[in-house]
Amino acid sequence: MFLPIDYVCSQKLVNFPWFPSNLQRMDSGLMGKIEKLASRRKFEDLTISPVITWTSKQLSEVIEKLLKIPGSKLLFGGKPITGTKVPEKYGLFECTAVYVPIKQILLKDNFELVAAEVFGPVQIITSYDTPEFDIVLEIVEKIPHHLTAAIVSNDINFLNKALGNSINGTTYAGIRARTTGAP
Repeated sequence: MFLPIDYVCSQKLVNFPWFPSNLQRMDSGLMGKIEKLASRRKFEDLTISPVITWTSKQLSEVIEKLLKIPGSKLLFGGKPITGTKVPEKYGLFECTAVYVPIKQILLKDNFELVAAEVFGPVQIITSYDTPEFDIVLEIVEKIPHHLTAAIVSNDINFLNKALGNSINGTTYAGIRARTTGAP
C-alpha cells in the first residue's frame, strides 16, 4: 500500500506521501524511482517552472527548518536552480523531498511547518506502521484545506477505511489515483 495525499489550494500545494512499515521499506527502490523521475524535470524544458508565491530564499529557509526536525533528512533535491533569467522575486527550485518522522509531524512546533502550503516542487515524505494509520488520518484531518486528495492502493479495505475517515472536496481513489495538482 502507498498512500499519497495532496491538498491543493489555488496558489500552493502540500504533498504527503506515506509509506507503510517503516523507513526501511522506503529503501525498497520506490524512493529511487521517484528521485529518478523527479531528476528528469528541468527548467530548460519547462517541466519545472518558477513559483510565484515563494522566493528561492524562502523555499531554502523552509527546507532548512524541516531538516532541523529530529529524525528528518533530505531525500533528494534541496537546491535552488540558478543561472536563469528568472527574477529573484520568484522561486525556482529542484524537485525536493524531505523525510519527516510521522510522530514529529503532529507536534505543535512542527505541524505548521510541515503542512505549509508550497505550490512548488517540495514534498514531505513520512512512513507509518499499520497501527499508526490513525495518526495519518489525524494529520489529514488537521490540515485546514480539504480541497482534493488521492489515495493510491489496490486494497479495498484500506481504501474504504481511508475514504470513510477523511473529508475532502474531491477524492481520487484506486491504484491510479492522483490529484489535479499532481501531474
